[in-house]
Amino acid sequence: MGIRGKLRGGWGRGRVLTAAHPLLVDIGVALLVQGAMTMPFLLPRAPGLPPASWAAYGLSTLTVVPLVWRRRAPLAVLFAVLAASLLYRLTVDGPGQPLPYTGLVVTYSIAALAAPPRRLIAGLVLVVAVPVGVWLNTRSARELTFSVFVFAAAYVFGRLTDARQRAHRVEAEQAAARERARIAREMHDILSHAVSLMIVQAEAGPVAVRAAPERAEAAFDAISATGRDAMVQLRHMLGLLRDGADEADGTAPREPQPGLAALPGLLDRVRGSGLDVVYRTAGDAGPVADGIGVTVHRVVQEALTNVVRHADAQTVTVELIVGETEVEVTVTDDGRGAQAVSRRGGHGLVGIRERAAAHGGGAVAGPGADGRGFEVRVRIPLAAAEVQT
Repeated sequence: MGIRGKLRGGWGRGRVLTAAHPLLVDIGVALLVQGAMTMPFLLPRAPGLPPASWAAYGLSTLTVVPLVWRRRAPLAVLFAVLAASLLYRLTVDGPGQPLPYTGLVVTYSIAALAAPPRRLIAGLVLVVAVPVGVWLNTRSARELTFSVFVFAAAYVFGRLTDARQRAHRVEAEQAAARERARIAREMHDILSHAVSLMIVQAEAGPVAVRAAPERAEAAFDAISATGRDAMVQLRHMLGLLRDGADEADGTAPREPQPGLAALPGLLDRVRGSGLDVVYRTAGDAGPVADGIGVTVHRVVQEALTNVVRHADAQTVTVELIVGETEVEVTVTDDGRGAQAVSRRGGHGLVGIRERAAAHGGGAVAGPGADGRGFEVRVRIPLAAAEVQT
């Protein structure tokens, strides 16, 4: 398993390196082809044939050099290779090659990199060039059949490579879109919760100043604490968007996202807005993975934000049950219930459902058990949640 992981890591680093330096890859391909083209010049020739000359070797090298530009101008490289190969065949008596290496590399490159019109032109050229090359060499039907097969295989392999690369690009774009949506959802939850609490506390401040100055001071302290907490969480989210440039000097934010352990602090901040919050737990919250802890925290945060903004409630109950197979969290208030449902149908409840679905769970929202107030209930399988993290 360790060796497989090292090989996979080495392959991944190699792909990153080749993607960052395509010219070096093309030079490496040209050198590899040149090595294959050199082998017949090192072997003794059949009796009666003149020895291989430096001129022949130079012309064979001339057929390889254009491969350095195969990625930038594949069609032009095809014509250059065909012209150099024809010159080699007509002017010198050099060793033949067991495979048309340069032609196969160019064919693959055109199939993998060129646009459809250029692929069509290249196909028409090869339909003529391959039979002509066989006629100039052996005029053998066997060689013609073999040449058609290897060139067709090179073209098909190139098209498969192009399809695989396009699939990887689509997958990367989809992953980026999912990550953008996740970060947008996180920032919505952070800002919506903090701003809602700060508005409620600020609106209560003037009344408290006249009636109970000590309560006004507590309200201002709660506003400050809520703002600081929101700033910490926003700095963490924005740090995730960086490319790691600050990791070397240690300035990148490394705070973990809030989980189950941060729920009491979240509830205390909500209590500061004047809402009576009851918190009940059952089961053992210790073994819950970080990913599900963050999800539960955000679900409770969003549900409480909805209560503060829309419910006009006096009391809200948060109940967390950690079972053997799933985690269940329920947020119930005694507010306006069905009258506030339409106002709660925005991004908040959608975000709660998306978070639960991302872990293989589900969310239900509606009037409370006795028809009063409003209830949000979320269930998340523990095994699915651990896989997600």
